[in-house]
Amino acid sequence: MSSIDVSSGDNGQHAAGQDDRNPQPDRRRPRMSRRRRATGAITVVAAATLAPLLLGPGTSSASSHREAPLISGLPQLDNTDVYAFRSPENDGTVTLVSNWIPFEEPSGGPNFYPFSNHAAYDINIDNNGDGKPDITYQWTFSSHYVNPNTFLYNTGVVHHLTDSALNFRQVYTLTRIGYSAAGKPNSYSVLAKNVPAAPSDTGQASMPDYATLRSEAIKTIGAEKTFAGQADDPFFLDLRVFDLLYGGNTGGKGFTEIGRDSLAHYNVNTIAFKVPLSDVALNHNATRNPVIGIWSTTLAKSADGKSVQVSRLGNPLVNEVVVPVALKDAFNSLPPALDHTIAAVVNKVKVPEVPQLIQSIYGIAAPATPRNDLVEVFLTGISKNSGGPIQLDLNSQLLNKDVNPKAFIPAEELRLNLAVPSHANPNRLGVLGGDTQGYPNGRRLTDDVVDIELQALEGALPPYGNNVSAIGDGVNSNDTSFSGSFPYVALPHAG
Repeated sequence: MSSIDVSSGDNGQHAAGQDDRNPQPDRRRPRMSRRRRATGAITVVAAATLAPLLLGPGTSSASSHREAPLISGLPQLDNTDVYAFRSPENDGTVTLVSNWIPFEEPSGGPNFYPFSNHAAYDINIDNNGDGKPDITYQWTFSSHYVNPNTFLYNTGVVHHLTDSALNFRQVYTLTRIGYSAAGKPNSYSVLAKNVPAAPSDTGQASMPDYATLRSEAIKTIGAEKTFAGQADDPFFLDLRVFDLLYGGNTGGKGFTEIGRDSLAHYNVNTIAFKVPLSDVALNHNATRNPVIGIWSTTLAKSADGKSVQVSRLGNPLVNEVVVPVALKDAFNSLPPALDHTIAAVVNKVKVPEVPQLIQSIYGIAAPATPRNDLVEVFLTGISKNSGGPIQLDLNSQLLNKDVNPKAFIPAEELRLNLAVPSHANPNRLGVLGGDTQGYPNGRRLTDDVVDIELQALEGALPPYGNNVSAIGDGVNSNDTSFSGSFPYVALPHAG
């Protein structure tokens, strides 16, 4: 891999920055002095929080995306994927996409798949590398039935969100939360209220033009756009990775005989937000400080009425196949700022389990450990001054000129360099394919993160440089084409 400096430089795409019914959540961080005490306490908090939740209608019986034991039973609160990319229009904005509720069967009536009324759905930004949010965009929902004396989600054909035939309605408030230098929330700005969410697609007879419903659910707020509603699940992969890594049944041809998209024809609930680069960059300067870290969280009410984090997602598949099962629930409740204090999490990055399994099942030698290349991918971002082996200035907050290096800590976040312009013809393998706009520099909808991560785990990155391009799950693209305009995800499959 050649050394490419993308840490600075004005690319001409920088835009100038520009009765909440739901109580603001208690975002105080727990005080923890000892590593073991932190892990144990967080596990107990997670268990106590998830048990008494009052959830709205909608469940999911299929499996996957369900990365941790506790959250797997609460699909309304379960993050499935996070995406972050320069908006394809090259208009000086970044698009943030987070999905919830795995494996929505399109015919899952009569209640279908609303967001929870008792949770807060957050997208967090860390632009100074301390593992704490500097900005949080938060969506909170409320819902009602126009006519509660029927079992129907819609009582007739729905052409518009305002049609009386749409019986179930959900609206949300979007709030921007700012933080002090000490990491405490100190400002709450309501960006929009009573914004309608797009409904679940109940079928062709009920909603013959769902594209119109989606369009009506897109809210423009100055230079920003927000959307919440159902969409096709954009993640594509063969989930038999959990069946002893595809069962070892490949006919002696490595990974080449697999390739069924396990998420084809399923939906998710999507929150998408398009925002000027200057709004998320450190000191509002995306030229000097182009790198941000992104992760999404779900906050839910515990028995004592406080809001507690119960789900978290940054890089794809980390909690599913890197974090050990004993720590999965704790990881879901941790802020990234504490990741480096949990030795078992860091050790599983440095000594990952997947290469050992591939070696035992397929006979492909696992790269030598410790895996400092994976520390850069998952915990620090990639930069020449991070101390790692990759030696590429790509997506670490250490590249931001106003960052204090002494305050920088390893933290599991999806990191994006806003200075890298979007590509008209993205390579599905992202950085491994020579396309520095792709994963692990952010994540686009078309990035084949399973193949990228499998190849990275098998030593595709420096210092190994292994030729493992044949390794993958055989699913190279989504079952449905993505949209060319915001929110970019494909329309949901009809019931």
